[in-house]
This record gives sequence, C-alpha cells and structure tokens, in this order.
Amino acid sequence: MELTRRNFFKFMGAATASAAALPSPAGAWESKAPPDPYGCLVDITRCVGCRKCEEACSKVNDLPEPERPNCQCTIFEKKRRPDHNAFTVINRYFTGRLDEFDKPLPTFTKVQCMHCQDPACVSACIVGALTKDETGSVRYDVTKCIGCRYCMVACPFEIPAYEYDNPITPRVMKCTFCYDIISKQGGVPGCAAICPTETITFGRRSDLLNVAKMRLKENPGKYIDHVYGEKEAGGTSWLYISSVPFEQVNLPVLADTPSPRLAETIQHSLFSYLWSPIALFGALGAIMFKANNHGDKPTDKSGGGK
Repeated sequence: MELTRRNFFKFMGAATASAAALPSPAGAWESKAPPDPYGCLVDITRCVGCRKCEEACSKVNDLPEPERPNCQCTIFEKKRRPDHNAFTVINRYFTGRLDEFDKPLPTFTKVQCMHCQDPACVSACIVGALTKDETGSVRYDVTKCIGCRYCMVACPFEIPAYEYDNPITPRVMKCTFCYDIISKQGGVPGCAAICPTETITFGRRSDLLNVAKMRLKENPGKYIDHVYGEKEAGGTSWLYISSVPFEQVNLPVLADTPSPRLAETIQHSLFSYLWSPIALFGALGAIMFKANNHGDKPTDKSGGGK
C-alpha cells in the first residue's frame, strides 16, 4: 500500500484515537486555590458613583489620573472597561428602578480583575508569567511574559489589557489587588480604604461570605438572594451583592465550574503518562515503515522465466 497523504491521515486518526482511549488517572484536575485568601465584598446598593476608588487605584499603581475626575455626569454616558491606564472603573446602569418621584434611579457598579480562585489566565499562560498568590492576588511577572495574550482570550471577565501603544516593552495590565500593601504593609487595597460609603469591605474570603449572607438574610426585600463570585467560574476573590440582577450591571452569567478544569483535565489525560506521546509517535512510525516496505515488493527481472 502506497503511503499517500490520505493514508497518512487515516493512520494519524487511528493512532490518536488509540492514545485517547488510554486510561487516564482519576481526579487528574485539582483546584490550586489558596485555602482562605483575602478578598473584597462589593455591596452595589451602597455605591454612589463617586469614583474615589478610581482615583485611589491610579495613585497606588502610578497610573494616569482618571478621565474627568471631577465630573460625575458625562463620564457615565459611555460604558467603560478596565484597560492599561485604569485598573478599575465605575459604570452607571438604569435597571428600571424608580425613586419616589418616578424618576429612574441609577445603579453604579465597580469592575476590576476578579482574582479568581482558579484563574483561567494563570492556566492559559504558557510561561508562568501569571500566578495565583496565597493572599488571593493573581500576580503578573513582566520578566516572564512573551506577549502571547492567551490570558486575554481565556479570561471570562475580559479583564487583562495589553499596552498596544508600547511597541518596545508592552505589558499585560490589570488590577494588582494592591499586593504590596496587603502582603508587605498589612494594609487594605486603595479602593477599599478610600470608599466613603463603605461599598467595599476587605477581609478573608470566608468572613466576607458570612457578612454577605448575613446581609441577605437580614434584608430579604433589599437584595437578590445570591452572592456573585461565591461559585461563578469556581469562585472569585471579589464578591458582589445587589438589589438588581447581576447581568443587568454587566456581571456575566457563568457556570460554577472553574474555567481551567476542562482544558487541564484533557491535558492531563493525554500526557500524564510519560510514555503516552512516545507510544503514539512510535506506533505511527511503525505503521509508516510497514506501509513503505509493503509497497516495495521485488519484481521479476528474469525476462520470462527461462
């Protein structure tokens, strides 16, 4: 049989199927989340849109001053996302709530990196430039980054931003969770420290969940009975409670399964045994060799069999 292109891909398909059928280790995927990291609870009902958190974030991280810092009206006419110049932003939403004069009531929501328990960005980074820290922070090491931007594709919250205007040394930029302030100074993130309405509560994630659930229990008519971030995408270090559906304030509806679980399970299943790729290519080589030899049968050159 001649080893044509079509035959080659037939062999490849058969060999790959055989390799995929190999038994995979039970429980190949394990959560790498720290046991009880720090986090922040955002009570959306308390936010007044003052944008002090944006101002504090820019100072802590040496970022440009927020756009129109003293104007709280026109800035909300457009929806904004965190980018390389702003790690957190406040947006305004009208969700149908009315005041006592039947005028629309705004709902303000802060958005930043959620610092997931099992971050998709960390799983997607092929060089280890992103890591999940014991404090709860997803940290970025610019010295390892190769600019592949897989983290941007993987993030379910669309948070990591790239310095496209920096052609020489571009970085992936996002909220740092004020790592140095928390770990080295024992302090509180800049946004939480400055918030005048105590919209943001900083603490251990387990304590924040208790606080959130207590507020829901004590104010059943005020809040939706759900803590956003408790389970979404496997859980996040930033948690939210709200009086309006979370999708109405641009917090995406996500499954409870950690984003890296499926991809890493497949990887482990295929390559957890050292010999799996070796066996695959060894079998493929043997098939190709046999096919080539089969096509080279000796011919009779006796000229008629005298």
